[in-house]
Amino acid sequence: MGAPVSRLFEPDVVTLRAGTADRLGADGYLPLPGLITADGLALLRREAAGLEALARRRDFAMACMDDSPRHMTTLGGQIIAEASKAIPALYRDPGLLDVVSRAAGEPVSEVDDPVERHVLNILHRAGDTHGAHTDDHPYALVLFLEAPHDPADGGLVHFLPHAVSLRDLDSVDDARTAHHRPGDAYLLRSDTTAHRVTPLTRPGLRRTVLNFAYTTPAARPLHTDSAAELYT
Repeated sequence: MGAPVSRLFEPDVVTLRAGTADRLGADGYLPLPGLITADGLALLRREAAGLEALARRRDFAMACMDDSPRHMTTLGGQIIAEASKAIPALYRDPGLLDVVSRAAGEPVSEVDDPVERHVLNILHRAGDTHGAHTDDHPYALVLFLEAPHDPADGGLVHFLPHAVSLRDLDSVDDARTAHHRPGDAYLLRSDTTAHRVTPLTRPGLRRTVLNFAYTTPAARPLHTDSAAELYT
C-alpha cells in the first residue's frame, strides 16, 4: 500500500481545535482543513485515478430526494473494497475513527452497508452537481482529492443544518456554502443536514472526493433508495 495508514492523515487536527463537537451540533458541518497529509493526498489520488476506470457516469433526477439532479461519476464501496487496499484500510483505521469520534463528540463506527461505507464521487464536466439530499447514516467524512481553486468555479458544499425539507436549501437564509482545497476534509451530520454540491461552472474543472459514512451505537439509519441508485 506504500505509506502506513497513520501517515495518511493528521491525527491532531481535532485536538488542536476547541469546541468542535458543539460547532458540529450547531452547524451540522465541521471543516477539517489539512486533515490529509501530503503522503496521503498523493496516495489517495493515485488510488482514485486507478478506480476512475471502474466508475459509472450518472445523469438522472433522484426521486427519493425530491427529484434533485445527479450529474456525476461514482464508484460504490463494494467495488472499492475489491480494487483498493488503501481506502478500506483508511476508512476503518482506529486512528481515523478516533479523529471522527472526537469531532462528533460521541463514538462512531463503521457502517454495515458495503455499498455506502466508502464511495468515490467525481464531478468533471461543466454543470456536474451532486443534488440536494440527506444521508442514511448520521456522519459523513468527506476527503478532498481534487477541487476547483476558485470558489466562483463551483463545487462548493451547500448545507443547512436541522433541515425540515430539502427545498429549504433554496429558501432559508441560514443555508451556507463552503469552499475546500485538496487535502481538506469536512465532517457532516449528514442525516439531518440538507446538503448538495454546487455545479461546476465551466469545462476543465474537477472535484474528486472520498465520502466515508459512519454510524453510532444509538443510530437508527434511514433506508432510502439513494445509495443503491447512485452506487450500484
